[in-house]
Parts: sequence; structure tokens; C-alpha cells
Amino acid sequence: MSTQPDSPSAGRGVRWWPAAAILLLAAGAWVWIWWIQEAPARQQRVMQTMLLVPATFVLLVLWLLLFSRLRWRLRLGVFAVVAVLVAAAAFTLELRSFSGDVVPHFAFKWSPKQDPTLTTELPAAAGAAPAGDAGGDFPQFLGPQRNATVGGLELARDWQAEPPEELWRRPIGAGHSGFAVAGGIAVTHEQRGEREMVVAYDLLSGAVLWSHGVEARYESPLAGDGPRATPAIAGDTVYALGATGILSALDLRRGELRWSADLLAGGDAKMPAYGFSGSPLVLDDVVVVVAGGDGRALRAYDRTTGELRWAAGSYDAAYASPLVATIAGVRQIVVFNQQGLTGHALDGAVLWQTPWPSSTERASQPVPLPGDRLFVSSGYGVGGKLFQLRRDGAGTFHVDLLWESTKLKTKFTQAVYRDGYLYGLDDGILACVDVATGERAWKGGRYGHGQILLVGDLILVSTEKGEVALVEARPDAYVELARIPAIEGKTWNNPALAGPYLLVRNSQEAACFKLPARRLQAAS
Repeated sequence: MSTQPDSPSAGRGVRWWPAAAILLLAAGAWVWIWWIQEAPARQQRVMQTMLLVPATFVLLVLWLLLFSRLRWRLRLGVFAVVAVLVAAAAFTLELRSFSGDVVPHFAFKWSPKQDPTLTTELPAAAGAAPAGDAGGDFPQFLGPQRNATVGGLELARDWQAEPPEELWRRPIGAGHSGFAVAGGIAVTHEQRGEREMVVAYDLLSGAVLWSHGVEARYESPLAGDGPRATPAIAGDTVYALGATGILSALDLRRGELRWSADLLAGGDAKMPAYGFSGSPLVLDDVVVVVAGGDGRALRAYDRTTGELRWAAGSYDAAYASPLVATIAGVRQIVVFNQQGLTGHALDGAVLWQTPWPSSTERASQPVPLPGDRLFVSSGYGVGGKLFQLRRDGAGTFHVDLLWESTKLKTKFTQAVYRDGYLYGLDDGILACVDVATGERAWKGGRYGHGQILLVGDLILVSTEKGEVALVEARPDAYVELARIPAIEGKTWNNPALAGPYLLVRNSQEAACFKLPARRLQAAS
């Protein structure tokens, strides 16, 4: 009797063992990825898993069609159903974003992004005075000293007895910019449709005071849409850098444009893959930005006129912001760039350079430490290094590596320093590391790739899910004191704390909370 084309081969049953072998191998690979292989970054595990899952799926489809010995009618029927489901997903879903661990997030193609639905004609009372002053400013990226540390304030530790008060929340445009606050005016940079907009809000009410927009848009499913640099406020001027390289100087009270510069004009700079992200640094009478390029990587513009005062350095722009610190007796500008670390004199001259592993992006801020030391960290398994800078008799700088460790891998979050210890999000988990040795004191609490602020002996954690947590900054134990839901959606933006007023935002909404706190008396 001949074998029918729609039936299993005569005398032979369904061949299940290849499918079982594929699933066993996939399970073994899963165990190896997540439990056995030595100390890779969590993001690398996720990317390996994203290769494993479709590879397993393809092998099962091949087994079904070629090796299963199921009836051909059943094989083709199952394959047709799978093909229809895959086609339906391809036609209806699109990749919108990734988490900090590189987990993809999909959305229906017909569901609009929020920022194009927001008006670019914001209701505003230009020149109107803010409703009230915070009694404290947060005038730039990472706060008054650009180190994610806020002084002069003691936060209450029991948020059940004294809960934070929500003052306002509102929809906001896309972007990873944080807020800068001065005199009760909170300024941020956001994407609304085809316009990058610098918007000033009243700190206490959330009302729009003014807005200024330029025709520019940056989009990336991996990195997110919109501007990513936090504005800087100095005196009566706001300095803001957009993702496409447009630097603007605006009147703080009215939002009027005073001058602008395009970092890409002239063709000697190249936009980083994920957009310009370094926040402007106001330094004496200039504003400093990282443009990248040969001989013109770091640029200083006159604060008043916008005239280019100097340009120096040869490296590509990364995603960290320039900072100023006095190291080895010299006040200098430190830049974490795509080639490594570079120290510049205040006139731009290069003082020293040291390389950094090329396998990772540079996004976390260097942390100047006592003893002419500098801590630097990045993600994707690289971790942190502690350098010591010294000058010889001729005044030449030397950079010595004191230790390196994978115990604190700050992908694009900030580490903070207190009493000999560093605190930061190590691949999304808060960790405490001894500066003297690089050894970890503790690790606890999954917060995702959020951001932190040090306030006295407490750490405010803005989580990747939009919560705000309060954790003790102590080396002997991990202690979370409180946690509240704050905003909805993926939150990579840095929080701002002006007096007791905490501002948090992401690409969907912004909110302001009054934290229970008391001001500390300044030392006499």
C-alpha cells in the first residue's frame, strides 16, 4: 500500500525527539545566559536572550516542516497559522522604544505618539512673575555643584507620617531633559511634533510662563525621541542645547532669543548616534559645550553675544556633560568623550587624556573625589575605575589607575559620594562601593535605570518605572525608607530638587511634589 501524502510515513510515527532536543538546548542556553556565564552586563544577557528566542522559534518551524513526520496537511496548516500571526504582528506593531536593559517595547502602528498631539502654541503669560520662590535653586544638570548632591536641606524619613504633597502634574513633550530651576521658574527642553521647545513652567503651579521652539526633531527607538540635555540657568539667561546641536540663549523671564549657534554648521562636528546629550556648562563668562571634532571638540561661547571664544580638543562627543573641578591644584574642565577622558584648562588647552574601553557608551558623569581622584564608570559590563591625577615638577599631568571594578556599572545614571563611599545604580540595582578598595559594601533594591540625588544622608531614587524612593546613604546596610508612585512611563530623566520641591518628568508627563523637609542653618 502506498503512503498517502497527507499522512505520516508508513510504519513510522511522528518524530518528536528533534523538537524535544531543540527545547532542551534552548533551556540549557537560557540557564547558561542567566545563571552560569561569568559576570556579563544584564543588557548583554537580554540581547543574548533576544537572539535565543527567535533562533529557537526558527528551528521549531524547520522541525515542523522537514523533520516532524506529521501529516502534511497538519504541517502546512500550523505553518499557515504561524505565518499569519507573524505577518499580523509585522503589519500592526512597531518597535517604539527599549528599556534601560534593552528590552524592546512595541505599540500598535495606529496608536499615535503623544508629543505630536501636544500643541506648540502653549498658553503663556510671557514675562509673568512665578507664583512663588522655592527658597532654593537647582540651576543646572545635577544641581548647584553639578554632582547630584543637594545641601542645606534635611528630608523627613517617614513618608507615611509626613507624605509628600503633589502640587501638580501635566502632559509634557518627549525627551530626556531634566528641569533647571531658578527663582521659582522651572525650565526644561521637550519635543512637540517637529519642534524642539524650551518651556518655562511656574514651579509651584505648573503653569506655562513662556516657550521657545525651533524646527528640529530627533528620533530613535533605542535611545528615545527628543532633546536629552538639561538647560542651564545663569543670571537672567537660559542656555539650552538640542539633540540636533542647536544651542540657544534665552531670556529667563520672557523666553526671548538672545543668540543661537548650530554646532554642526561648518561641517567640523558630527552628531553622536543618539543625539547631542551633554548639558551646557556655564563657566565664568562663557558657556561650554561638547561638539566633537578635530581640534574643535570642546567649545566655549561668549555668554552675552554667542561669539565663539575658543575651541580645542580632538575627540568625538559622547553623552556625558562637561564639568569643572579643581584637581591637582588646577581648576579645569573634565570631559568624558568617545575616546576616553580629557582634562582641559579654562582656556581650552588639553592638560591630560586617558583612554576608556571602546565597548561601551560614555554617559555617566565622572565624580571628582578628595585626594585629586576621579571616579568614572560605564555600563555593558565595563564598570568603574578610580584614577589619581598628579603633576610632576615640570607641571605635566599624569593619570594613575588606582583600581578598577565591575561592582558599580552606571550605564547612564550618576554615582554620588559620601564619607568615603560611592552610591549608584549598578545595572539598575542600588549599590554602595568603598572608594578606598573598590569593593562593594552592599547591593539591594531593583530600581531600573533611573537616577539619584544625594540629600544629606539620604538618597532620592527616581526609578525607571516613574516611582520615587527614599534610601539611607549608609555603608553598613541597604535600607529603603519609603517609596511613592510619581509619574507613569519609562523615566530616564534626572530629577530636580529646589528647596523641598521635587520635579520629575519623562517623555509623557511631569509632576512636582513638595517633600516633607526642613532647611538647615548655614554654618557661621
